[in-house]
Parts: sequence; structure tokens; C-alpha cells
Amino acid sequence: MLNFEEELKKFRPSLEIEDAEEIIYNQDIDDMSDVIVKLLKEAKVESETAKRSK
Repeated sequence: MLNFEEELKKFRPSLEIEDAEEIIYNQDIDDMSDVIVKLLKEAKVESETAKRSK
């Protein structure tokens, strides 16, 4: 059987995972709420433009 306590003591995180984690967290990516707000603003501008051109 595995001795989980011993295995945990030997655990070392993978360097690739740490590098990937840093890259992911340092990116400025819009989440869904940012995308929705942007779409609503664009729709509002288009709506106002369409009203003016009538």
C-alpha cells in the first residue's frame, strides 16, 4: 500500500505547471461580464446612431 504521508513529503511541483500558472495569472483576459458590458455599450452607441439618422 502507498504511504500517503511519505508521498506528500516527497512531492515537488512541476516547474512547467508553475510557469504556466504564472503566465495564466499575468494575462489580462476579459471575463464574460467584461464582454457583455462591452457588447451593451456598442449596442447603445449603434442604437443612438440609428435614432439620429432617422
